[in-house]
Amino acid sequence: MGFEVKFIRKTIVKAIGPLPDSHILSLSNLDLLSGRFPVTYFYFYNKPQDHIPTPFPALKDSLAKCLSLFYPFAGKIVQNSQTNEPEIICDNSGALLVEAKANIPLKELDFYNLDKSLEGKLVTIHQDFPLQIQVTNYTCGNLSMTFTFDHALGDASAFGRFLLTWSEIATSKSLSGSPDHRRDLIQARSPPTYDPSLDENFISCTLQDIANIPTGNKVLKRLYYVDVKSIDSLQRLASLDSEERTKIEAFSAYVWKIMVRAINKNHEKCKMGWLVDGRTRLGKDRNSMSNYIGNVISVAFGDGDVHGLKQASLAETATLVHDSISKVTNQAHFLDLIDWIECHRPGLMLSKIVLGLGGPAIVVSSGRRFPVSEIDFGFGNPILGTVCSTIEKIGVGYINQRPSAKGDGSWIVSVILWPEMIAALESDPNHVFQPMNAKFLQL
Repeated sequence: MGFEVKFIRKTIVKAIGPLPDSHILSLSNLDLLSGRFPVTYFYFYNKPQDHIPTPFPALKDSLAKCLSLFYPFAGKIVQNSQTNEPEIICDNSGALLVEAKANIPLKELDFYNLDKSLEGKLVTIHQDFPLQIQVTNYTCGNLSMTFTFDHALGDASAFGRFLLTWSEIATSKSLSGSPDHRRDLIQARSPPTYDPSLDENFISCTLQDIANIPTGNKVLKRLYYVDVKSIDSLQRLASLDSEERTKIEAFSAYVWKIMVRAINKNHEKCKMGWLVDGRTRLGKDRNSMSNYIGNVISVAFGDGDVHGLKQASLAETATLVHDSISKVTNQAHFLDLIDWIECHRPGLMLSKIVLGLGGPAIVVSSGRRFPVSEIDFGFGNPILGTVCSTIEKIGVGYINQRPSAKGDGSWIVSVILWPEMIAALESDPNHVFQPMNAKFLQL
């Protein structure tokens, strides 16, 4: 018998409590760079204690309270016919909460092959709801929760803040922050001006362009465990005596060197990209935008010569990674990017490599600050938390890193990659990427 999910009920949850009057929230320039891709976070939990009531009603109540703080998440996203850009109608239409039952115990779930587990089973997609949650119960009593957001609502920092706030409300804790929905904090300068190099990396596009992204290969969605020994070993190898590299720089260098072995021999160049959060760069101080809800993300690019990368040491490759990321981790880059978008409105914008226009490329997202073990809704801490997307067409590979719920320094890494890259990672003798299974979760 295969893995099947039966949907029990669907509930539209609206915010309760004091709310602003119904209004339109216009997207900022950086929101237009999000691509409107669906983003799904999924968390798995052990069986709640016997004295804890069925979680669905309690989740519904705490979600309604959370939506009163995150009221745009209970709105709807529509295309403005005059500006030709999406906007959020904050009218408390509600978020979708789905309850489902699986026909297997959690230990039999295929944690590795996300293509088998996600869409249509653990993730339901209804275009009318920018936020949708599915609670799935397993025959063993364990449960999972998946949260799917429209990227126009925000980025990983915004979604992490939402999940943390909801869990704090559900467990009657003091709130660690108050969401800031002032999207007009991100404004173009007058007159707008930008470095011409942005024209090489970004492009204006439409939802139709995104839907028709050219893809040479079917992409696979997989989940891996990376132990702390592998991470520390890569960091040591990537660091020279005078220059210590970060864990994500060392990990990226390792992936890049694997990548040059896995691409078509006709390619002389290949790219890596890194998502960079601009909150600490644009705010008046490091914390002034920490509660900002919206998108404040850019992409750093590294362009490597295939032959040179094959010959380079891990430390030399990590230096290329470091130098590439450093080009965008500053206020000047983000101000230029906001102005570039202003000059190319109306419409959506995207990095060229995500649209598949820059040759073979992989984008790495570091989620070292993303809340995982903290997301307790009243029935215990998660045994696993990670991220993926139901997107079918994408012009670039994606690797998303999140801390393990164990809190021991190990990572959970989800990937959307072409088959040859998956094979190269898994056949590498260093065994950095270990296919995720129930043993790692001690099920």
